[in-house]
Amino acid sequence: MTGDNLTRTDAQRRAAEIRLHTAEVSLDVRDAARAAETTFRTRAILSFDARVGGETWVDFLGSTVDAVTVNGESRPVEWDGARIRIDGLAAANVVVIEAQGVYSRSGEGLHRFVDPVDGAVYLYTQYEPADARRVYPCFEQPDLKARWRMLVRAPHGWQVLSNGVETDRREIDRGVEVRFAETPPISSYITAVAAGPYHRVDASWDGPEGPVALGVLCRSSLADHLDAEEIVDITRRGLDYFGGAFGLSYPWGKYDQIFVPEYNLGAMENPGLVTFTESYVFRGAATTAQHAARANTVLHEMAHMWFGDLVTMRWWDDLWLKESFADFMGSHASVATGLYPDAWVSFASRRKGWAYEQDQLPTTHPIVADIPDLQAAKLNFDGITYAKGASVLKQLVAYVGEDAFFAGTRRYFADHAYGNTSLDDLLRALEQESGRDLREWSREWLLTTGMSDLAVVPDGGGDAEVVLTDPRPHRVTIGRYTENDGRLERRDGVGLDLTSARTPLPGGTGGGAGIPVVIPNDDDRTYAKVRLDVATTDALERGLSTIADPLARSVAWAALWNAARDGELGAERYIGIVARHATSETHIGLLADAVAHAGAAAAHYVAPDRRTAVAARWLETAWAALAMAEPGSDGQLVWARTVGAAATAHAGRAVDLRGILSGDLPAPAGLVLDADLRWAWLFALATTGAAAEADIDAELTRDDTSTGRLAHRAALAARPDAGVRRDAWTAAWSDGTLSNDELDATISGIRSGGRRDLIAALDADYYARIADVWGSRSIEIARRLVRGLFPFRDDLTMSGAWLEAHPDAPAALRRIVVEQQDALARAHRVQRAQSTLA
Repeated sequence: MTGDNLTRTDAQRRAAEIRLHTAEVSLDVRDAARAAETTFRTRAILSFDARVGGETWVDFLGSTVDAVTVNGESRPVEWDGARIRIDGLAAANVVVIEAQGVYSRSGEGLHRFVDPVDGAVYLYTQYEPADARRVYPCFEQPDLKARWRMLVRAPHGWQVLSNGVETDRREIDRGVEVRFAETPPISSYITAVAAGPYHRVDASWDGPEGPVALGVLCRSSLADHLDAEEIVDITRRGLDYFGGAFGLSYPWGKYDQIFVPEYNLGAMENPGLVTFTESYVFRGAATTAQHAARANTVLHEMAHMWFGDLVTMRWWDDLWLKESFADFMGSHASVATGLYPDAWVSFASRRKGWAYEQDQLPTTHPIVADIPDLQAAKLNFDGITYAKGASVLKQLVAYVGEDAFFAGTRRYFADHAYGNTSLDDLLRALEQESGRDLREWSREWLLTTGMSDLAVVPDGGGDAEVVLTDPRPHRVTIGRYTENDGRLERRDGVGLDLTSARTPLPGGTGGGAGIPVVIPNDDDRTYAKVRLDVATTDALERGLSTIADPLARSVAWAALWNAARDGELGAERYIGIVARHATSETHIGLLADAVAHAGAAAAHYVAPDRRTAVAARWLETAWAALAMAEPGSDGQLVWARTVGAAATAHAGRAVDLRGILSGDLPAPAGLVLDADLRWAWLFALATTGAAAEADIDAELTRDDTSTGRLAHRAALAARPDAGVRRDAWTAAWSDGTLSNDELDATISGIRSGGRRDLIAALDADYYARIADVWGSRSIEIARRLVRGLFPFRDDLTMSGAWLEAHPDAPAALRRIVVEQQDALARAHRVQRAQSTLA
């Protein structure tokens, strides 16, 4: 893998030496349905200017390079497995390369999937940050944009798609040949192809310049579950909104959205052909929060049509220029279009929580990061680049004003359409429209790491100070509450500009009768870790669910969770707060996050000698909540899933779960026991030894789909037998035929139930393997193995020894080990602290 890495220095050198104009690609996938066929023919014609007599290279990762022609002259193939060397260049050049690509099972490049339901074969591409070179020879860096022309030869009866509108289709031997319209200038990583017997729903959007064709696609076997009308509605609203907000209507011709199997991401913003994980095609019951998350993703990818596709970062250092903006715009547009007015509540809980956790790792980095190579770029699609960046942008919008912010983005797009930019280009546009100097703001927020801790410290006499660690400029609201008849009611909010470590709180904690309750940042305006004083924590323990505003509840939930994972609030006490208030939590996203955090606290932060008892108690809490939940409600579904998760750690409800699954006992009234929920419960039974191989096989007979097969694989690997888990461990590392999703299913079984004792003997094997697997497998597969199978039984001795012995290991590999080691160290530290916490 390290041989295919591309450094920023090399990319800058190549960009200085050539100017790319067009890339014409031909793919032949007519034999894709034949299982024995592992490769496909690919051809690229690259037209570019260069220095006379100079040289460069073309990127390609595949099976063979068969022919290279430069300006009509056949050349010897000089290919090292990653780079095709081209020398003797003219001022204007046409390079033609014939090669053989390899079908992917890792979700990188051209992924091939066989549907077990009907045997149909599906293809799609996924390239970010640098996997177009797995499908066709290209200049694989974002600042070498080209006008792309695609031609695909595929079997009869297949849908064939690319970025551009289909312009021609003709019958050929054993299939069809489809041509697509030339694209405007775009980077290689957002080119795309999909082919297969996809089910398609057509629609249109009435844009200001005429109708735009819309398509929503998925596998044929999922057609009955595709709620295309909802997707189309979101799409139309989003296109209306973004075109007006950005001053430029959708510029890419048509808008297809395709839900694909075994996808590595949530979605990818290929212009004209957006790809999504098909987990967004809900096979069974789905909560409002799940629909909201899907809408957010649709709008996130749509925002990329401008931020990222129309204007693209020059190099991956400025990845935030697209991902932070898209993450912000996903929530902003969910509210602005009227789809989900409470989208910022979910953002505060889930997205911001992701950022807070990432920002406390030793590997945290600035939003504008130092990305020396592609491996570093791959790992920087993280909570900092997405969620922290979006949080900071939310602050920026408040700082410069929404009108000035969007005026600045309109100027930015007008000045740089179809080009590449860096931080300075955006700041200049925003400064021109807002009249504010944003350089200091940029230094404070975009070029630094970590977060401030924000607390209100009462003096006991009614006065208080707002205390800020690592001071940066913050605009915050301090929410002041009182407790009345068991309810927490907001009295008022004090707005403050914080520029120093200690700032007096005007009016103190609010005075009046009762215990003062103060929640800093209760409108979630700034990015900071909220610390609660003792009285406020006690009051929230009594009355958290009575706070009327879900955004304030979100901040309170997050503050309590941060205190628990920092070892400042007892893990059992935290779980008790969730047990007391989650059943009354009306915001489904907050409920889902709270119960997930309680499960994590029980698994990782409770003192080891208390873990079994706490696991039993948490299972009973979930079981009772499921029984009390409103039939058919979102809350009931969340609690049913929580029962499944909790039952992996304790077998206390195994008889009941088996009885409901078999039909011998009635399911709770209104609960849809769909295939996904059945598998979740059966996985729990398998983990605790309450389901045998025959039970797992029987469930597969009920649901012999791709999802069912993955669940079957995970459940088999989860059985509590050291030999079973050892076999699964060996397969994960050694079986190169496993797809990305099959590998994940295997890993989930190996790790299920926290049964560290079953795999403890394999800890040394992990450290013996990781360097080799990093060098021999694709980064996608390697990072799943290195992260997913990290030995959390380790007392830090083995991980520390490996890091010390491998100072020259690839930085991306060391980063994963360091992050996992930090999570382990945190767990040990918090467990030790439990004896001193209430």
